[in-house]
Amino acid sequence: MRILVTGAAGFIGSHVVEALWAAGHEVTGLDLRAGDGHVVGDVRDADLLARLLRRVDAVVHQAAKVGLGVGVLDLPHYTSVNVQGTAVLLAAMAEHGVRRLVLASSMVVYGEGAYECPRHGLIRPGPRAPEDLARLSFEPCCPRCGAELSPVAIDEDARPDPRNVYATTKLAQEHLAANWARETGGTLVSLRYHNVYGPRMPRDTPYSGVAAIFRSALEAGRAPRVFEDGRQRRDFVHVRDVARANLAALEAGTAPGTPTTCNVASGEPHTVGEMAAALAGAHGGPAPVTTGEYRLGDVRHIIAAPDRATRELGFRAKIGFVEGMREFAVEPQA
Repeated sequence: MRILVTGAAGFIGSHVVEALWAAGHEVTGLDLRAGDGHVVGDVRDADLLARLLRRVDAVVHQAAKVGLGVGVLDLPHYTSVNVQGTAVLLAAMAEHGVRRLVLASSMVVYGEGAYECPRHGLIRPGPRAPEDLARLSFEPCCPRCGAELSPVAIDEDARPDPRNVYATTKLAQEHLAANWARETGGTLVSLRYHNVYGPRMPRDTPYSGVAAIFRSALEAGRAPRVFEDGRQRRDFVHVRDVARANLAALEAGTAPGTPTTCNVASGEPHTVGEMAAALAGAHGGPAPVTTGEYRLGDVRHIIAAPDRATRELGFRAKIGFVEGMREFAVEPQA
């Protein structure tokens, strides 16, 4: 298959390119950053896309402005890159008859995760109150009765609740791609990545994941600083498994004109504190420090139900938490 990968020089995109090459596909990469083996350019450049798509059977769309977005002033740039860029790409695909797309989305479209109340069943709580966070009360409560909630895995049918600029643009990408699939009869798989980590993860930038931030601290001889009480639950999935998920999505026999959305996750949730401890242990210390600090807008728990990806794509993560964190702790950072 001849495949265009946008964002090919990025953290995830570079691993996707390698997975596609290893599977025997012909890959053309596109990225804003200069580097070997890909075209340098902007996904918003319709003329460039017209040239690249003439010999392409499928697109894997990884290019995006990442990070959460700091505030309202970030709206124009995030929407330009993520929303307008995706719209230009989809229009070019429609014009040139490219009918297969894998879209990189994110678990951030869910907002807070799913919970169960002992009295009221499945609950999706709203944002946590600043006054609760200030008194170090981190767990969301049932909005109907105030009872303690138990976090449960969230599946793809859950109502989206994006809570920052980045999340809103990722959901917009999903909607635009779904419009494209229905109107063109194209095949679409949107992959909602959970907390991705692994080799080439960017360091010391506003867009670094918490795993990279912890590792940078350890390399500098500092203790990782864990916010809240360290018991926030996440699903940490290795970047090579994410690349395999993209390959599986390309090769799956999903139905034309019917968008498919899948969580990409390990299926083995861990706390942020456990992740910090695993990295510190593999690195040889120092031990993490739990600070009680918090950020308004952060979600407490978000864990994934990975079953649809297994059922629809034949994908299951292979790299375990201990193995992956041990490798990540000692590998040189990008």
